[in-house]
Amino acid sequence: MTASEYRSLLEDTLRRLDMEAVAKMAACFADAHGRGAQIFTFGNGGSGASASHAAGDFLKGASYGLDQRFKMICLNDNMPSMMAIANDIGWDDIFIEPLKNYLQPGDVVIGISGSGNSKNVLKAVEYAKSKGATVIGMTGFKGGDLRQMADISIHSDAMDMEVAEDIHMAVFNMVKKEMMAKLLGDAPTMGGTYDARISGE
Repeated sequence: MTASEYRSLLEDTLRRLDMEAVAKMAACFADAHGRGAQIFTFGNGGSGASASHAAGDFLKGASYGLDQRFKMICLNDNMPSMMAIANDIGWDDIFIEPLKNYLQPGDVVIGISGSGNSKNVLKAVEYAKSKGATVIGMTGFKGGDLRQMADISIHSDAMDMEVAEDIHMAVFNMVKKEMMAKLLGDAPTMGGTYDARISGE
């Protein structure tokens, strides 16, 4: 696939994105913020990187300047605990085990899996649903089991992992922008030194 072909596939997939699902995700984030609920996210490989990136964005970017902040935690950020669970219990348990430490009814859980069939993601999502959490599933390809299990499904309708990763990160950014506009007004700041850098001061 050439760069131009990839761009066309990405653009076509973005146009097919279910914006009603994105709106539901944004409403879910707003509700969780208002209640002080926790938002957990996780995935493997590139999906894990997207989960980490998004958690960082809501830890600082969408929270800076607020008295009440987003409580968003990426479960694949703690490498020592994740590797201990993988080594001593099993790879399929790396996300469910920390959820058992932290999850409360009414929290939000975001599982990210390109195939929608990653066992460790599905196991954690199943546990989250049993404990009264709202589950957002972010998938690609055919969506797998995660697409069916999720309360809110964000699906990248393309048979391409890189496109799925790009769509998922774009959706996180859409939701972040919505939250910043809603909670911080028309001209939100992400920090004084950031503002100075982008303005060239």
